[in-house]
Amino acid sequence: MKQTPAARAVGAALAHFLTPQVWKQAHQAWHTPYAPPRWALQLLVWVLLTMTWCTGQSQEERFAAARAAYVAHYQHARRPGTTLAGFLTALAKLPLPVLRALAHGVRQRLGALWVESLRVGGWVPLACDGSRIECPRSAELQQRLGEAGKPGAAPTIYLTTLVLLPLGVVWSWCWGKGTASEHHHLRQLLRTLPRRALLVADACYLGYDLFAAIQQAQAAFLVRLSSRAYLYTREQVPLAAWTEGLVYYWPTAVQDKGLPPIVARLLRVKGPKADVWLLTSVLERPQLSHRTAGQVYRWRWRNEGLFRDYKRLVQKVKLSSRTVALVHREAEGSLLALKLLLALAV
Repeated sequence: MKQTPAARAVGAALAHFLTPQVWKQAHQAWHTPYAPPRWALQLLVWVLLTMTWCTGQSQEERFAAARAAYVAHYQHARRPGTTLAGFLTALAKLPLPVLRALAHGVRQRLGALWVESLRVGGWVPLACDGSRIECPRSAELQQRLGEAGKPGAAPTIYLTTLVLLPLGVVWSWCWGKGTASEHHHLRQLLRTLPRRALLVADACYLGYDLFAAIQQAQAAFLVRLSSRAYLYTREQVPLAAWTEGLVYYWPTAVQDKGLPPIVARLLRVKGPKADVWLLTSVLERPQLSHRTAGQVYRWRWRNEGLFRDYKRLVQKVKLSSRTVALVHREAEGSLLALKLLLALAV
C-alpha cells in the first residue's frame, strides 16, 4: 500500500506534538511488565487515536480503517493484530497513567508553543465547562455508573474540560460518573494550570471554597454572576448606576466559620439583549480592563464549541465501549485525539 502525501503530512504534524520525549514519558508510566506481543505502545495508541478520527457506522469499520491507515503510514514496522477483539483486549490492559502521561506531554508542548503569546495583561485565559456523555446500556455500566438523569436514563460520564483561549484547544480534562461535581472536577484540574491562569466560567462555578482554591493555586477567576450570589460593598450604590467596583463575596455560612471574604471586582458589561455581570479576582484594572473582561468572557463560547466538536466532529455523542475499563480508555483516547486534531488545525 503506497503512502499518500497527505498521510505523510499528517504523520509529520503529529510528530510535532508526539515527540520522542513525550513517548518516553508514556513508556515510563507503563509500570506493568506485560505488553501484548502484537500491540506495542505506539502502535496501540496510534490505532486508538485514528479510530476516533475515522468515519464508520461501527467499531469494526473504524478499526479496519485505522489499522489500514497505520499499515500505510508505517510500511516497514511490525503489523498490528487483525481483529477488533484482540485490540480491545490489549487496550483494556493499557494502564490509564500511560494515556495521561501522553496528554501531559502534549500539554507541555502546547504550553511551550502558545501560552506566553496568549497572555492578556499577564494572565492566560482558560475556559472551564462540563457536559454529560452517554454510554451504552450494558449491565456493567448501568451497575457501575448508575443514573444521572430521569429514571431509566442511559448511564453517563460527566466530562469537565479546560480550553486554551482564544484558540479553543483542549488544555486538560477530568471525568467521572454522570453525577460527579463540576466544582470537584475543576479543583482537580487546578494542578494542570499554567502560571498565572485566568479561569473563565459561567454561573455554575460560583462558590467560596472553589474561589479560595483557585486563588491558593495562584490563579484568578472571571465568572458570570447569578442572582443566587450575594455581595457586599463598602458604600451603597444604586444598581442601575453600577459599572464596576470592589465587592466582597462572603456567604453567611462562611461568616459563621470566621473565614475572611473573597475580595473581587464586579463588572457590568453591556449586551445587545441584556447586561452581563462578571465577577473577577483580578483587582488591578491595567491587568484586566472592563472592555477586555467582556471580550475574554465572550471567548468562552469556544469551550461550548468544543463539546459540539467532541460530540459531532469525532462522533462522541455516545461512547461505544460496554465495560468500565474500556469506557475509561475510550474517553481518554478520544479526548487526546480531539486535542491533537484541534492543535493541528491551529
